[in-house]
Amino acid sequence: MFSAIQSLDEAILLFVQDNIRTPALTFIMRLFSFLGDAGIMWIALGVLLLAFARTRRRGAGMLGALAVEYTICDLVIKKLVLRPRPYLVISQLELLVAQESSTSFPSGHSASSFVCAYMLARMFGKKGAWAYLPASLIALSRIYVGVHYPSDVLAGVALGTLIGVVIYPLLRAHVGSAKGEK
Repeated sequence: MFSAIQSLDEAILLFVQDNIRTPALTFIMRLFSFLGDAGIMWIALGVLLLAFARTRRRGAGMLGALAVEYTICDLVIKKLVLRPRPYLVISQLELLVAQESSTSFPSGHSASSFVCAYMLARMFGKKGAWAYLPASLIALSRIYVGVHYPSDVLAGVALGTLIGVVIYPLLRAHVGSAKGEK
């Protein structure tokens, strides 16, 4: 089964490289990949939310969920799975960003983006759900630029969402709902 997933992952990456990459799209995807580096976009947004009394608890909740995601994804799962990056395995794959020092599974960019999008959607309702747009672009960018297999990205999306589903109810009393702070 793993060899079938690996073969499909490789085929998708080469299809993207050969049929979807364009100069304009490459610029956009590099930008979104950069915005996801070390969770920078989400950390900046969390700090911004901390700056205002009305959203301070929600910002703390989002940053707390991000810290849990990082611990589980980067400090536990990546160190257990040790899947090499696709550009180290697929000789025909052209890397569009700098090489990564960590392993490939799961995508930390995807996990961090989706835990934050989930938390923002739950805390701010429809306005917060807009966070799924940049989260999705960050996740897709990781396939586009050649640093993750599609299954890494899907696993990151699932992991981030699952962490949000578990963390949100635990933080709700302290974070506040979409209708206001508690």
